[in-house]
Amino acid sequence: MDHIKDLKIVITAGASGIGSEAAIALSKAGAKVMVCDVNKNTLKSFSNNNPEIGTYHADVSNESDVHSFFKDIKSKFNSIDVLINNAGISGPSGKLEDIDFDKWEETLNVNLNGLFLVTRSAIPLLKDKGGSIINIGSTSSFLGNPLRSAYSATKWGLIGLTKTWAMEYGENNIRVNAVCPCSVNGERIESVIEKEAKYRNTTSEKIKSAYLEQTSLKTFIDVEEVIGMLVYLISPLAKKITGQMLVIDGNTESLSMKYMD
Repeated sequence: MDHIKDLKIVITAGASGIGSEAAIALSKAGAKVMVCDVNKNTLKSFSNNNPEIGTYHADVSNESDVHSFFKDIKSKFNSIDVLINNAGISGPSGKLEDIDFDKWEETLNVNLNGLFLVTRSAIPLLKDKGGSIINIGSTSSFLGNPLRSAYSATKWGLIGLTKTWAMEYGENNIRVNAVCPCSVNGERIESVIEKEAKYRNTTSEKIKSAYLEQTSLKTFIDVEEVIGMLVYLISPLAKKITGQMLVIDGNTESLSMKYMD
C-alpha cells in the first residue's frame, strides 16, 4: 500500500464501524487522515485510541457543521486527495404505510443531504490536483429492498449522484465511484435484523438466515473486504475508473423477503 503514504484522506462517520476501520488502516499505511462523526462519545474514544488521526464533531446533514469541518480541514491540509462518504443511517423498517414521515426525512437528510453537503465542500479542495471520491452504497443501490423504502431511496440516489458528479468533474481529474457492499458483519446489520424481526413478528435468527440465503456465496462480508476495495480505488491501478458502482456482495440474487410473510 505504498501509494497510500502521505495522501490526505477525509472520512465521514469515521469514529466507528467501516469508517473507523478504514481510517485506522489508511493511517497505518501512511496517510494523513481526518474524520468526522456525529457521536461525541464515540469520537472522543476513537481519538483517544488513535491520536494520529484528526477528528471533528459534525453532523453531515447540518450545513453549518459541514462548513466548519471543511474549514478546519483546509487549515490543516490545504487540499485533500481522497474523500470517503461513509456517513449513513439504516432508517426505519416497515412497509410504506407504516413509515413515519419524520423517520423518512431523517434518513434522506443524513444519507442524501449529507452526501451533497460534504461532497460540495470537498470539491474545491480536490480541484487543484484531482483525486478520488468514494461513496459507500449498498446492494440496496440497485435492488428493491422490502421494508427499507427510505434507505433504498437514498442508496439509489447515491448512484445517480456518483455518475453525475463523475461527469461534472472528470475534467478536473476527480474520479467518483461507489462501493456497494451487501450486509457487513458487525453491530449495524445485527440492529437492522433485530428491527426487521420485530416488525415481522419473528426471530432474528430467521431473518439472518433469510439474508444469508439471498447471496450465491451464502455469506455476509467483512469490513476488510470493503477496505480492500477502497485501497484499490485510491491506487494508480484505478486511475481510469470513474462513475462506476463496484459491488462486494457474494452475488446478491434478490432482496425479496416475501416468503417470510
